[in-house]
Amino acid sequence: MGALVWDPEGRVLLVRTTKWRGLWGVPGGKVEWGETLTAAALREFWEETGLRLRDVRYAQTQEAVLSPEFHKPAHMILVDFFARTDDPGVTPNEEIEEWAWVPLGEAAGYSLNTVTRTLVELALRQGEA
Repeated sequence: MGALVWDPEGRVLLVRTTKWRGLWGVPGGKVEWGETLTAAALREFWEETGLRLRDVRYAQTQEAVLSPEFHKPAHMILVDFFARTDDPGVTPNEEIEEWAWVPLGEAAGYSLNTVTRTLVELALRQGEA
């Protein structure tokens, strides 16, 4: 579960984490027992970035089976969201090595992991802003 999030200036947040072998992606993580997908997105984003989200809406579902981009063998079902934040001040946790707020049209120029690349491409096709 992850989210592509826009700030008040219309930029999206990309992060480089320890889990994706130096590739850029979006914050996200696992759903806890008894937690809804939306609640998990809100919690994970807060834990990893210190950001509060609003206007969280479903974007897509993806499957990643033994992706060589991920730091360990895993079979993941990824539920992706689009969302917004009112405060772009990132307070990263230990998983985030680097972050950047970038215009959506420039996001594809980053070394994105495959699952994030499909999320960015979806946002571009749908004219998200």
